[in-house]
Amino acid sequence: MPADYHTHTPLCHHAEGEPEAFIDAAMAAGVSEYGISDHAPAKPEPFDDWRMLERELPAYWKWIERAREHAAGRLPIRSGLECDWLPSCEGWINNLGQRYPWDYLIGSVHYLDDWDFDNPKWLGRWAESDIEHVWSHYWQTYSRMAESRLFDILGHPDLVKKFSYRPPGDLARFYEPVIEAIAESGSAIELNTAGWHKPCAEAYPEPRFLELAFAAGIPLVISSDAHAPDEVGREFPRAIELAKAAGYRETLTFEARQASSERL
Repeated sequence: MPADYHTHTPLCHHAEGEPEAFIDAAMAAGVSEYGISDHAPAKPEPFDDWRMLERELPAYWKWIERAREHAAGRLPIRSGLECDWLPSCEGWINNLGQRYPWDYLIGSVHYLDDWDFDNPKWLGRWAESDIEHVWSHYWQTYSRMAESRLFDILGHPDLVKKFSYRPPGDLARFYEPVIEAIAESGSAIELNTAGWHKPCAEAYPEPRFLELAFAAGIPLVISSDAHAPDEVGREFPRAIELAKAAGYRETLTFEARQASSERL
């Protein structure tokens, strides 16, 4: 199985499990590498209630070290962060990137202005929103994130569909500009299997986006977005078939922020 790089720890306040349990699950799932990439701190603090604080970064690194100790060379353990793309965040992301010897950074869009739109807590706001405008705002924000070239991996590309709110018509009108920005950035995207277990009941991104990404030469990783040990490597066989249907025959691995290819 491919590497699983998008996984969380209890420090984000919405995941559970000890590092030893996650590593046991990763080995049972047969993933080639296991990466830990919890929600990075954001400023000003407390920014929200679903990420670690800056003062918890040492505890996070100790969590990663515990995972490595338990793996004991049986499975490569990679270190990362999932960083939110927020207004004027570039300096902070660069700061975080220098704190520890990370293997990769994931960039994600969870916020549109003050709205963490994928948070079920604010689900009612979707029913009151202009969906065309929300989608336009989301993809413009995603393009700016890609253009920053701060990230090795760009997370769950079409997360905006999580609650199944989609504008009418051909959605490629949103995808094509961001595909161009991602291709120019050199970042990989992830095929995130968590979407199959959300209201949209579809992996992130949808097949059409994945096909366009492959055609543009954008590299891929496959991720579970695990928040518990039993989610590690979840739906990977299904994701491999989806990736192959789009044209992919390899994924990437990362070490010290350097990418290598791995055959599917």
